[in-house]
Amino acid sequence: MNRRSDCPITCTLDLIGDKWTLVVLRDLLFFNKTKFDELLESPEKISTSVLTDRLHKLERAGLIEKSPYSTHRLRMRYTPTERGRTLTPVLNEIVKWGRRNLKDTVIFDRDSAQYDEE
Repeated sequence: MNRRSDCPITCTLDLIGDKWTLVVLRDLLFFNKTKFDELLESPEKISTSVLTDRLHKLERAGLIEKSPYSTHRLRMRYTPTERGRTLTPVLNEIVKWGRRNLKDTVIFDRDSAQYDEE
């Protein structure tokens, strides 16, 4: 990947900074969604083509891995890698910031979310 800068903030945002990548990471890391159809069900209504693109991007970056879970029709399960899981505290801080600074934000499906809400 060509870098536009050597700044770690810029490089990180180039990798995960668009809104859909963060939503996919949220669903994988906090809601334990692993299947394509589950990821499509996010309240933000990601399209199939955008989801496919973001999953490929995350896999190429080594943040998720895919493995087949059905032989009937080849279907894949997507799970965060160890490297991908290191983003959990980063997303937790985004959640905390949003809860403190953006009025009327809510945590979807609070019962199943694994946010750290200190």
